[in-house]
Amino acid sequence: MNRENKRKSFQKGYYKTHACSDSFTCKACGRLVVPQGAGSGHRNHCPNCLSSLHVDNEPGDRAADCGGMVDPVAVWVRRNGEWAIIHRCRRCGALSSNRVAADDNPMKLMSIAMKPLTAPPFPLERIEEMTALMGGDGCLRKEEKDT
Repeated sequence: MNRENKRKSFQKGYYKTHACSDSFTCKACGRLVVPQGAGSGHRNHCPNCLSSLHVDNEPGDRAADCGGMVDPVAVWVRRNGEWAIIHRCRRCGALSSNRVAADDNPMKLMSIAMKPLTAPPFPLERIEEMTALMGGDGCLRKEEKDT
């Protein structure tokens, strides 16, 4: 039974209180995803590509009618130090936050975390000029300050 049909066979909110013990095939990368290794009873994304399907409005409710692919777009760190993934639905644009699972691909997580640093919203060649415009001296190298 796939995830789309699963939400029709259980009462509303079933997955909030019951662990999901079913395996599924990731719609993005095609890998078989098993519940073991997640570190919890609630597997909500592929540990390889970190993608998922938009099936929940609230975690575990299986009430979303969208069903679109959900892509990982960012990571953030919760107050307790736990990492979470920000997902965005390709179809409706909805954003959601999902905790990182124990077996998630660490290279994919780091790649998402580093993306803002590798593609800043300004040209790196102009960082000295922009620093000067913001009230700094504009020099990034110590020897330039001394001369």
